Amino acid sequence: MFRLQGGKTLAVDLTGDGVKAKNGSMVAYDGRMAFKKMSGGGEGIRGMVTRRLTGEQMTMMEVTGQGTCYFADRASEISLVTLRGDKLYVEASNLLATDSGLRTGTSFTGVRGGASGNGLFTTTVEGTGQAAIVSDGTAVVLRVTTRYPLSVDPGAYIAHQGNLQQHFQSGVNFRTLMGEGSGESFQIRFEGEGLVYVQPSERNTLGGDV
Repeated sequence: MFRLQGGKTLAVDLTGDGVKAKNGSMVAYDGRMAFKKMSGGGEGIRGMVTRRLTGEQMTMMEVTGQGTCYFADRASEISLVTLRGDKLYVEASNLLATDSGLRTGTSFTGVRGGASGNGLFTTTVEGTGQAAIVSDGTAVVLRVTTRYPLSVDPGAYIAHQGNLQQHFQSGVNFRTLMGEGSGESFQIRFEGEGLVYVQPSERNTLGGDV
């Protein structure tokens, strides 16, 4: 069971089962715990090779035992995501922990990933269970509907779930090049039905360099 201790520490109650978490993110535990580093993000040899080829690196560990284990990542804010047979798309650097039964993998993002500065691939989490993601500041969860699509700055994007299609759009025009534009030169446009997680802080992106 995942629960938050404040907004920056994740507590996971274990009763003989396990949890997968970012390597080195354990800050404390009570009871009896065993820690094991997982190769290729816990996806086996094939996953390790895929992640090396795609550049979507993710180092995870498996924690098993009896008691409560606490996780954190550089005092980042933590949000809990519940999956019910669906799939979460998340930047590898923003994934803190998942239930042991959830499956992780990689997915091609195309120009969206390149614009966000995170490469052309992203991490996927799918199945039934809980995942914990981190953000620089408290994450905002925005709902997308067929009637109301959503545009997001690539540097603020963390994750999304649901039946969403994403398109890369450019806002570059003459005013932008003359330094009179809004400064938001590139956006990701989401259409469909689902949720998008954004943080109140922006990474360095191609859009920021235009």
